[in-house]
Amino acid sequence: MDMRRSTPCSRCRQRFMAKSVTKGADVECPSCKPNYLPIPADEQYSSSQQQHYGLRSRMRCFYSQVRGKVHQSTVTPSLNPDPSAFNSMKRSSKRAVLCGITYNNWKQYRLKGTINDVRNMRDLLINNFVVMINGKRKTAEEEADPRFIPTRKNIEDSLSWLVSDSRQGDSLVFFYSGHGLRQPDFNNDEDDGFDETICPVDFQEAGMIVDNDLNTLIVRPLTPGVTLHAIVDACHSGTILDLPKVYMSEEKNWVNSSPPSGAEKRTSGGLAISISACLDHQAAADTSAFTAGKMNGALTYILAEILKKLPGPTYGDLFDLINETLNNVNQSSCLANTRFLRRLFNSNFSQTPLLSSSAAFDVYKKHLFL
Repeated sequence: MDMRRSTPCSRCRQRFMAKSVTKGADVECPSCKPNYLPIPADEQYSSSQQQHYGLRSRMRCFYSQVRGKVHQSTVTPSLNPDPSAFNSMKRSSKRAVLCGITYNNWKQYRLKGTINDVRNMRDLLINNFVVMINGKRKTAEEEADPRFIPTRKNIEDSLSWLVSDSRQGDSLVFFYSGHGLRQPDFNNDEDDGFDETICPVDFQEAGMIVDNDLNTLIVRPLTPGVTLHAIVDACHSGTILDLPKVYMSEEKNWVNSSPPSGAEKRTSGGLAISISACLDHQAAADTSAFTAGKMNGALTYILAEILKKLPGPTYGDLFDLINETLNNVNQSSCLANTRFLRRLFNSNFSQTPLLSSSAAFDVYKKHLFL
């Protein structure tokens, strides 16, 4: 007989029904209890084979676990430290700019999950990659300080800050969650004839930030030994940094993406890596498929969950798992679960994340560390 009783969680103190335990023992509720994915051991495999099959086993069971897990975030009045302290901060070798835009004045196209995305990424960087709070800037409409409202000028200023004074060993992160669009390319540097863009909160007045601008702002300045990761959860974000190498997940190889005009889009010796939510012609989901009643960007949520459960995965394993999870969710018709996406794509919605880089590398040997 399964004996359960009301027990207080040793962490959050909320009561829940738990099996009988030894008196005085610490018990954690499902929300607080870490979700560890065991690596299956098999004596017939070598240690390297066990590691490989263990990871694949984790990948197979990840989808069944992730949809039932509600992400817990700490809500703070501001996502930034005291603005007056920025100039006096000690230099950090890890910096990040996190940008989430809800477009509150656009009722029809308002995004509800972008602030949750910024909080998820903020918590991930602090708790899993030890990025100190004074090494990050967050831009969001909810910020009281006008310097952190995600206008075009403030985003560009923050990106300039991100790469300024960078040196060997620095790790930089640019995260963006918001609308992305396309516009005709008049410079003959896009194979498909379109520039990809991100949309500041004031883009109707100040204009969009196009991929050429982002390349100039945060790719070209990267010097030897500096690594930049751009994680862009937006529609049409595939080649948003205009990087010369694009990884094709299905073919398992890199292809050249050099501008037809011959324009130089490389770094100054550093490494730039972009993780985009979808291909250039696709839309990206802002969805509640993973957390009932709470919106998140699909890429951001899955990426954060993977990096919590599987610290330091290879890029190849990371993208295999992201694609597998998105495919499973999409097959259950849960991904396009907003009125806007259903109206736009009906049952034909698909989202394929894209990896691009300033230089090709072995995706199954190189590990992701932010």
